[in-house]
Amino acid sequence: MKNPLSEAEYKERLREREEDIRGPYFRDQTAIIHSLPFRRLKNKTQVFFAPENDHICTRIEHVLHVSTISATICKGLGLDVELAQAIALGHDLGHAPFGHSGEEILDRLNKENGGFVHELHGLRIVDKLTRYGNGLNLTYAVRDGIVSHYGEEFSQSIEPYTREKNLTELKQRGSPPSTYEGCVVRMSDKIAYFGRDIEDAIKAELIAEEDIPDEVRAELGTKNGEIIDVFVKDLIEWSKKKGKIGFSRKKYETMQALKNFNYSKIYGHERLKQYSQHAEVILNLLFDHLLGLMDEFGRNYNRYIESNVPLDRRFGDYIRGLDDFYGVEEPFNPRQIALDYIAGMTDQYSLKAAKEVIFPEPIKFDHVEM
Repeated sequence: MKNPLSEAEYKERLREREEDIRGPYFRDQTAIIHSLPFRRLKNKTQVFFAPENDHICTRIEHVLHVSTISATICKGLGLDVELAQAIALGHDLGHAPFGHSGEEILDRLNKENGGFVHELHGLRIVDKLTRYGNGLNLTYAVRDGIVSHYGEEFSQSIEPYTREKNLTELKQRGSPPSTYEGCVVRMSDKIAYFGRDIEDAIKAELIAEEDIPDEVRAELGTKNGEIIDVFVKDLIEWSKKKGKIGFSRKKYETMQALKNFNYSKIYGHERLKQYSQHAEVILNLLFDHLLGLMDEFGRNYNRYIESNVPLDRRFGDYIRGLDDFYGVEEPFNPRQIALDYIAGMTDQYSLKAAKEVIFPEPIKFDHVEM
């Protein structure tokens, strides 16, 4: 499998830098891992909002699963493991708090300004927002894989896009990756979350193991490791024969059955819908509050610092740190700034921020009566 573009095109960065002993793609892995958005993934929803059980999957565990699954497949197909792992580690940096529910809410809140798509926002994070507006300066191949991963698309197979894209001009999700490694990550994303979400749903008592369709249990088993093993082996074997990344017809049909089960019995479960309603209230509250702040204070950062609401002070510090970006590189757009800030929140931080808005700091009385 030979990627369609030249090595020089894949390794191109937004700003020139001298490569070091790590090589371009391992360097990108380290840049992603050391970034603040990556660290926040440990407290962002995968499926279950703000879980208190340490053994329930969060977004950071998911990206690590995708990374190891992608590496295994690339070893089986003779592809670049370091490139695939860099894409996998960065592919979900653009996710909002409260998972896909949070994404849908932010999309509605920002409709007049272009909506919200986590794949596109992930590119915005690595290109612009991280490191006070300087971005991570990743290679084209990794940036392309991040913006093209599209985990909700379920085709049987995929091949790389054959021309270089202007990634910053993309307005919709779904464009194919430009590398076979990006295609591997796109497929690994699905392999990673189906079985893991079933295990968590059983722990949460949303479903029982016997609820899993007989055809799925017969073909894949019921444990996450069993499901991953079957899909990975099938994908490697089929892809070697066909020269593109995909599943055999039988395993693809089983994946569709598993997808339908997960969507109807887990992601569409009434308890998760109730949590989505709570997320709607929280994110609407925060969005309106931040817009009100910027309408009143603008770029007068001292006004934010003087507020008795801790969130206001932190938000003022955030936009002051990006002052050269918001208003110089881009127009000072309050809706976009509020969206960027909220999308970067973890589940727990958004809950804390909402409480701060609703319940002001208590008045402190230093005098003690004797």
